[in-house]
Amino acid sequence: MSEAKLSARGQPAPDAVRWTCPHGRHAAKGCVACYEASTEADPALPLWRIAVWFTSERPMPIRVLKDVRRHGRHFALDQPSTPLVYLLSGQARAATSAEAIAGLVGFLVGNRHIVDAFTVTEIRAVIAP
Repeated sequence: MSEAKLSARGQPAPDAVRWTCPHGRHAAKGCVACYEASTEADPALPLWRIAVWFTSERPMPIRVLKDVRRHGRHFALDQPSTPLVYLLSGQARAATSAEAIAGLVGFLVGNRHIVDAFTVTEIRAVIAP
């Protein structure tokens, strides 16, 4: 399992490098290129189960939470009991956990109509059995 809890102070350099995608972006910031690459990923690559917790400045309508499920890529957007805290989960094929997470967060970056401003607080990725 790969996981990281992020803080406002940032991460030590070795951790930041570990969470950098092939395009040079930190996984928590998202990478649209990784997201697009995951749509046609090689089936031989590992399948990752990913969870990303993030906060938003404004509440998201329930309709938006349900619409993400229809995305067709096994993505789900849920709101735990805490206001303005959300959980985006999904599956993606990628060479590394950083690439898989960057792609899932890249989904949010590429679809700003879902959430315009967000801060990722925790990320996890596990290779699916």
